[in-house]
Amino acid sequence: MSKRSNAQSALPPEAAQQLVRLGERLRAHRTQQQWTIAEMAARVLCSPTTYRALESGKPTTSTGVLMNVLWLLGQADTLDAVAPAPAALASGRRVRRKAGKPKAGTISEDERDF
Repeated sequence: MSKRSNAQSALPPEAAQQLVRLGERLRAHRTQQQWTIAEMAARVLCSPTTYRALESGKPTTSTGVLMNVLWLLGQADTLDAVAPAPAALASGRRVRRKAGKPKAGTISEDERDF
């Protein structure tokens, strides 16, 4: 019986389906190159089990392994399209806080009273 992680059970169904489709695309690239799972795992320095999990869409697979696979397949630059930066940050402009709001992580004088 396999263990089910919190990450897997908490994942929305739509997100889980996206991971499965990503795994299918990675499998298609690997088979196009005529590489076995063992060969691909050796190329990206992971175990065949870990690589199989990536192609199966398991959400607990390391993003480092995913990045290695994308790099090996010549697809690393495709990650630039994932979660693009908001326009204010992309343009190099500073994002201002509302007046009167303390800086994140700052301890107020009231909180120092212990």
